[in-house]
Amino acid sequence: MADSKFFSNKGPFTLEDLARIGECEIHRGDVTLSITDVAPMDAASSGTISVLNNPKYVSVLKTTNASACIVAEEYVEEAPPSMPLLVSEAPYRSYALIANAFYPNTAIQAEIHPSAVIHPSVKIGSNCNIAPLAVLEEGVELGNGITIGTHTFIGRGVSIGDGSIIASHVSIEYALIGRGVHIKTGARIGQQGYGFFMDDTGHKGGHVPVPQLGRVIIQDHVEIGANTTVDRGSGHDTVIGYGTRIDNLVQIAHNVQTGKGCVIVAQTGISGSTKLGDFVAMGGQVGMINHLKIGSGARIAAQSGVMRDIEPGEVVGGTPAMPIKSFYRQLATLQRLTKEKAKRG
Repeated sequence: MADSKFFSNKGPFTLEDLARIGECEIHRGDVTLSITDVAPMDAASSGTISVLNNPKYVSVLKTTNASACIVAEEYVEEAPPSMPLLVSEAPYRSYALIANAFYPNTAIQAEIHPSAVIHPSVKIGSNCNIAPLAVLEEGVELGNGITIGTHTFIGRGVSIGDGSIIASHVSIEYALIGRGVHIKTGARIGQQGYGFFMDDTGHKGGHVPVPQLGRVIIQDHVEIGANTTVDRGSGHDTVIGYGTRIDNLVQIAHNVQTGKGCVIVAQTGISGSTKLGDFVAMGGQVGMINHLKIGSGARIAAQSGVMRDIEPGEVVGGTPAMPIKSFYRQLATLQRLTKEKAKRG
């Protein structure tokens, strides 16, 4: 159950309401049944609704105390016969829609705090909230309904589109940001990339920095996680495509370009000038060398080291990354050889 100190519950809803909100069909149950909250199956109590999203938890479905559950058609018969069910083609999507109805984003009152430092040239749209001690430099442009968090720095010339949320302790420079973007606490956008001439001749001053003269272009409805860095381009722009989701603690180097809807999980590092197609997904701690091309729909397993281009739709794993079936065969072979050696003593 969500802690009421932090989260405001907008329920209850009837089962009929939730079927409409979650784009489900009522398989059985009283349409007027009152549901007061969402909860995991193993922590649910009377009055709550849960979801079966993983077949590993079918046994929990049989014993849950939830008053209703969202399931796929194939698991209807696994539920207790008396349990009201909402049937969905995508149960977790339906759950997300329903949970958002119970716990919508809190509306923030439009206010510009007097301690914010705002250059006179800054353009601010309607219904914006600028928190204490935020800094907005010359030429910044904010659309409508934007939130800027405490201690956040928005550098000269940055523009931010309607409805975007910039959390606390964020810095943004050399960037054009679209609509509905959410940048979370501590993210760094538009910093100078890791670009220099590596001088090992002993010349005075050592390595020579190369000016990073590009920008960061963040398209609409992108989410960037806490303490993630997105470096500006060195000449070309760094581009984060429409609807992309970037987790916490990710490093995006200069000139990287992602297509739309990419998913990049925590502690991944993408080296300079690598290009991702649409809907590329990669697990945590993936590392990529520079100047790669990753095809649309590619999947990269966690902790993979990618040292070559990946074809569209290809699924890879391991270091160096290889087709996932080859990776699993190598693991199986290594385990077998290890066991044989152990037997030989």
